Amino acid sequence: MILTILFLVFSALLVGTSILAVTNSNIVHSAVWLMMFLFSMGALFIMLGATFLGSIELLVYVGAVVTIMVFTLMLTGGKEFE
Repeated sequence: MILTILFLVFSALLVGTSILAVTNSNIVHSAVWLMMFLFSMGALFIMLGATFLGSIELLVYVGAVVTIMVFTLMLTGGKEFE
């Protein structure tokens, strides 16, 4: 029962954050929503039994790619982030 509830929560989070990542006009906020999307996708993979795929999703995409995106946006932003 609790796995079903967690699956529904993470899938709703997945759909909501994907819509927010695409429709948001601020690039930094969009990157944060993308990070939440990738986190919820990794959690769903782990819940479905694909622990290696979920771990790689969390380590590589959330840990590295989104962090590099945010640092790049902050360093090249200019007046937008002041």
